[in-house]
Amino acid sequence: MASHEQFSAAESNRYSRHFVLPQFGPAAQQKIKAARVTVVGAGGLGCPVLQYLAAAGVGHLQIIDFDTISMSNLQRQVLFQTTDLNKPKAEVAAERLRALNPLLSFEPIQQPITAINALSLLKSSNVVVDCTDNFPTRYLLNDACVLLNIPYVFGSVFRYEGQVAVFNYEQGANYRDFYPAPPAAGSVPNCEAGGVLGVLTGIIGCLQANEVLKIITGFAKPLAGEVLLVDSGTLEFNRLKVPQRNSRQYIKSLIDYDEFCGIKTKAMKEVTVQELKALLDSKADFQLIDVREPHEFDICNLNGELIPQGDIPASVDKIAKDKQVVIHCRSGARSGNMVQWLEKNHGFTNLYNLKGGILAWAKEIDTSMPTY
Repeated sequence: MASHEQFSAAESNRYSRHFVLPQFGPAAQQKIKAARVTVVGAGGLGCPVLQYLAAAGVGHLQIIDFDTISMSNLQRQVLFQTTDLNKPKAEVAAERLRALNPLLSFEPIQQPITAINALSLLKSSNVVVDCTDNFPTRYLLNDACVLLNIPYVFGSVFRYEGQVAVFNYEQGANYRDFYPAPPAAGSVPNCEAGGVLGVLTGIIGCLQANEVLKIITGFAKPLAGEVLLVDSGTLEFNRLKVPQRNSRQYIKSLIDYDEFCGIKTKAMKEVTVQELKALLDSKADFQLIDVREPHEFDICNLNGELIPQGDIPASVDKIAKDKQVVIHCRSGARSGNMVQWLEKNHGFTNLYNLKGGILAWAKEIDTSMPTY
């Protein structure tokens, strides 16, 4: 049984509101102090998760994120400031958290988590928190946690809705029981394409942090075997039961998750924004297709034909096969997926992805173009 004597005066003062909590007290705080938690993704979800876990006193926080801070992050990633642009998220997050609670140990990892390094990065963790926004990484983290027998706290957000769950708790249901197979590549927009209400990431991130503390201390039963669905517009909270599919018996090792999710990158034909400008200036006979959403098109566009990504399957007959077709989106990711999908499923051989998307155009060709 832990007591006040096991904590320094600074710790006792800092965590005093935990000490007086019924069914919590110094014993629970000692468990928090001894815990090692890995947070994968220091973005919209990761920022509130990290802030509250650091404030709560989690002894060691490993922060895995290879990305850098951009202006569009600041709408929801509240650890960062305008002066942090282009700096590495993991490093800046660790710096801010040290200022919040200098009594803890922080380990920023400025690299992607992959099937090659996942087991070594996660093996010493008591809990893994998924704050990412893509299916390959979710399956990777789930499988690694199953193999290592570590609870996996899942969170996701899209537009006005979010999800929270605890998978692999005491070898219970895992993410593959909830999502046995990934959706078709490109069929589910990410936050960049579909948008997200900034405050929602704070709500979901706080719920994830709450689950982490429940797992560590046992003060309440974790959200295992269920997925919590949150609607920020109606403030409805619903629970969805996760069926037991015994999927863990098939998880023997880590695999190629990009290939599993159908987004394995292969060589594709591309044009640069300079090459596209030359085509436009010469009035060449080619087709320019914009696969963004209408609200994105209204912000800025290249006067191409708007066929949103979700409408492509029903609009294949609108895409020329007898001349060059350049397809673009905001950054080149969605359009690249569509090029590969059309080549694979409809035999197109005349498609070109615009490298860097409309962002590259705004940066290198027309700097007056508004970006988002």
